[in-house]
Amino acid sequence: MYRHNALSEKERKSMEIKDYMKLPYTRLVQEMDDESGHYFYGRILELDGCQSTSNTLEGLYQSLNEAMEGYFEVKQENNLPIPIPETADKYSGKFVVRIPKSLHQRLAIEAEKEGVSLNQLALYKLAL
Repeated sequence: MYRHNALSEKERKSMEIKDYMKLPYTRLVQEMDDESGHYFYGRILELDGCQSTSNTLEGLYQSLNEAMEGYFEVKQENNLPIPIPETADKYSGKFVVRIPKSLHQRLAIEAEKEGVSLNQLALYKLAL
């Protein structure tokens, strides 16, 4: 999903943990209410397995930073590549999805009833 060659091999080898911490990694945060109680769960999208929880958003931010530092340390100690976050300008905003004809028909009819284009309807449904 994420390219490891966004930076040259030489650039990556010279990077320190503090340099990786400055990169714009994507933080996904969810407010949770379950059998454990009320808390916040967060993970770093680009760093597989880098996640944490806390009772507060501030605490979650701090614990995610600690988790990231630990992730980077382990990767560097084991001479493993560290994913670099990619920017949105790499993406065109278009992709092709093949769907059954019956679903295409159903969506086209729904879009027509709503008075919107099929693209607008699909965007709305994907954003839910």
